[in-house]
This record gives sequence, C-alpha cells and structure tokens, in this order.
Amino acid sequence: MAYKIITSQCTVCGACEFECPNAAISLKNDTYVINPKKCTECEGSFETPQCAVVCPVENTCVPA
Repeated sequence: MAYKIITSQCTVCGACEFECPNAAISLKNDTYVINPKKCTECEGSFETPQCAVVCPVENTCVPA
C-alpha cells in the first residue's frame, strides 16, 4: 500500500518531499504527489510514514 496527498489540503510547503527516503514525492502541476510505485510507507527506514509526520496540515498525507 502507498500513501497519497490530498491535493485540496496541500499547502505546497515541500516538507514531505525532502523527508521521503524513496524519492516518491514530487511537485506536479503546482502540488505534491506521491508515486505509489516508489512509496513503501517508509518501511525499513522509519516506523511511521514521514510525509504524514512532517506535514503541517493534519490528514493531508494519508493511506491510499
């Protein structure tokens, strides 16, 4: 399973992009998106998905 970003809530702060250990997050059309093929929910790197941890807007990075 992968995480996704709720685009209507995303403030485009960029915090998540630099925390992703798999480079699964990128800027597309003025918002951030998570590539589900690259997202491992940070398994093997962190105990919790870092996009959700660092996002300043609650419930913006959520399980897909």
